[in-house]
Amino acid sequence: MTHTSPLQQRAERAIRRSTDALIELSHAIGADPEPGFEEHRAAARVAAALAETGFEVETGAYGLPTALRAAYGAGEVTIAVVGEYDALPGVGHACGHNIIAAAGVGAALGLREVADELGCRVVFLGTPAEENGGGKVIMLERGAWDDATFSLMVHAAGAGQIRTAGGSSQALDYCEVTFHGKPAHAAFAPEEGINAGSAVTLTEVGIGLLRQHLPSDVVISSIATTGAAVNVIPETATMQLEIRGNTAESWETAKSRVRQVVEGAALAAGCTVDVAVPTPGYAPLQQDPELSEFFDQALAELRGEDRAAWGPGMTLGSTDMGDVSRYLPAIHPMIALDGTAATPHQHEFAAAVVSPAGDTAVLHGALALARTAIAAVEDRAVRERLLAAQRDRAPHPRGHWADAPLPV
Repeated sequence: MTHTSPLQQRAERAIRRSTDALIELSHAIGADPEPGFEEHRAAARVAAALAETGFEVETGAYGLPTALRAAYGAGEVTIAVVGEYDALPGVGHACGHNIIAAAGVGAALGLREVADELGCRVVFLGTPAEENGGGKVIMLERGAWDDATFSLMVHAAGAGQIRTAGGSSQALDYCEVTFHGKPAHAAFAPEEGINAGSAVTLTEVGIGLLRQHLPSDVVISSIATTGAAVNVIPETATMQLEIRGNTAESWETAKSRVRQVVEGAALAAGCTVDVAVPTPGYAPLQQDPELSEFFDQALAELRGEDRAAWGPGMTLGSTDMGDVSRYLPAIHPMIALDGTAATPHQHEFAAAVVSPAGDTAVLHGALALARTAIAAVEDRAVRERLLAAQRDRAPHPRGHWADAPLPV
């Protein structure tokens, strides 16, 4: 612990004393996957772990049944540690949100140990539905980060550690497209029908041809539900579309062009079409450079590695932590699971996150987050920069999602 301060060492001892409990929490969540906005058991497990150590816990926070806020201490600095615990349909915890939750709890426990000496308040925010729902965007618009000085979390990744500084994420927009046609007997009188499924096919072909003309950073994903019986011309067909881009400009261009494809497909098939946006879009992630430096230094020491050998910061998938990072200084670093060839959203990754490599990521993630937060508060210049940014920041505007119905 050559490069750690006395308070960092105290926090580390507290986290290491809780290692077994943190791994047990990670495994319990990992073995019991729940989709976004339905993470009742995961949220209860996290809330219990924090309440047992003296945090004042509010469940159902910000009007979301599976969100939680746990607070300890007082002071001019408020550290917001973020946890996620939603799972993916079909592949469970194949994005490692069990690790995110357990590492975040561990960091909060370590920071609680030294909160009084630091003169700070520690807040753990349990955020639902990162995968499909934008829980952080909803909570952000409802004021969850209004009193925070800075915010941080950690996310599991495949093998090969990358640097936090310079990393980002893709902007994301999600929509549901429903084509409306007219049913008919598929053999006896097909000429009487208007095939909504044909509009889906035309949309997929149109998007395929469009890709050549979009910026290289744009990613478009889709799934479709068409018809109920093969002998009935489909009256309705639904597509779920995700449109991603590294920059706001490329993202907006792609959304506009895809909308044209959808409308053209409906026209060609003779259908009408409805486009709904049931969940928030995600902004690109903006990593705070000094918090990134503190985290990478801490993680490199824990892993016994030279950061110079790590891969550069990368633009990865999409996260609603991007919106948080646009409002206040924040980081969303990745922590590699050594020894796995799997990548997130694969069955193999769901196994890796509850393996010994996943357990190590829980402990290293908690320790690195706690060291980062303490370093930021102990460094007078960094602390003042973060507090000045907080003083200059207005409460987050209440946008559409502040009062919208809960996404389903």
